[in-house]
Amino acid sequence: MNPAIDRLRQPRTYLLKLISELTTEQLNKVPGGYNNNIIWNLGHMVAAQQGICYKRAGLDMIIEEVFFETYKPGSKPERFISDDEIGIIKERLITSLDRFEADIDSGLFVNYTPVMTRYGVELTNIDNATAFLPFHDGFHMGYVLALKRAV
Repeated sequence: MNPAIDRLRQPRTYLLKLISELTTEQLNKVPGGYNNNIIWNLGHMVAAQQGICYKRAGLDMIIEEVFFETYKPGSKPERFISDDEIGIIKERLITSLDRFEADIDSGLFVNYTPVMTRYGVELTNIDNATAFLPFHDGFHMGYVLALKRAV
């Protein structure tokens, strides 16, 4: 196991346990004072990782473009997410990391285009992009915890 990927996988697995008892309505609810919901945050974690890692390296994402557009940075919940789509998001929260780990091990990420994140962190290669992801996931995990208390 790649320790950097495991630092992503373990908290995401924990997050799935934290929300396992929530209803579809609770996962979709945007409480007053918030601009997103729990399920959007999970989808965003997947989409952001794909953009930060695959798109920046000039590779095809392992998610559909419509998924990326729905949950990419700067997006917000636009519709009610069905049980089927919730299942896909939850599954991809982990399976996207499994594939990412295999792709790292295969050496696919050789042409990384540097980017400055909105948080002031410059990502110049796949190693520092991977190191940035736990911060990003943790940020959204905090939102999920707050949203869970509000729903």
